[in-house]
Amino acid sequence: MDCSVRAAQVPVWVSAIVKSAGGSLPGGVMGGASRFLVVRTWSRFRSSSSGLVLCGARVELRMLVEDDFAEWRAVRRANREWLTPWEPTAPRSQPDVVEDRLAFAARCSARDRELQMDTGYGFGVFAEGRLVGEMNLSGVQRGPFQSGHVGYWIDHRHAGREYTPEALVVMLDYAFGSLGLHRVQINIIPRNRASRRVVEKLGIRNEGVALRYLEINGCWEDHIRYAITTEEWHVLGPHLVAGWVG
Repeated sequence: MDCSVRAAQVPVWVSAIVKSAGGSLPGGVMGGASRFLVVRTWSRFRSSSSGLVLCGARVELRMLVEDDFAEWRAVRRANREWLTPWEPTAPRSQPDVVEDRLAFAARCSARDRELQMDTGYGFGVFAEGRLVGEMNLSGVQRGPFQSGHVGYWIDHRHAGREYTPEALVVMLDYAFGSLGLHRVQINIIPRNRASRRVVEKLGIRNEGVALRYLEINGCWEDHIRYAITTEEWHVLGPHLVAGWVG
């Protein structure tokens, strides 16, 4: 994958230097016109006409844009039955983002605003040049929290190829290394064994069950709270990046 900033084959901390044009920077750091924010990350990343791209060994995480609509619609249509049991019910009063191009474009614009405001970072997951899922960091809180929530889905036709754990490692590296978060939480319905295997494969801690935590497909569902902090990432991160990103 053609990434202008690449991690070493042996995972070591590298510095990414981000120049601020003034105002607030991601991570809650204030900068002036001549100030630089130095963050430590293993992630490979680059900029494209579609925005920020995070690179793994086999996957790329890229923000979706309106031009992705046709592929998005085809993938979501093919996965309707596969995903419906695990997702919130879409409001009937709003256009369907799967079928309505303008609604999809509005969704993309909302994700872009979230990134600009440092409240969320949503990416399509691409493998072999195809959209195979999404990996989203949402609900980012700064101040004393410095935390966010990760959610993901994978095309059933690509399930079992371990694209999701690789994409999650790339996202966690970006969250802790570049964004400077202290804690990331991943909430999963207990019977969703496929999603649970992803986080358990990576050794992410199980904090217990939150009862009736989210309304999913019309029902208030319990969720297992998986979480990892930056202290844990400093221990697990080198091994996960070496094993999944290389």
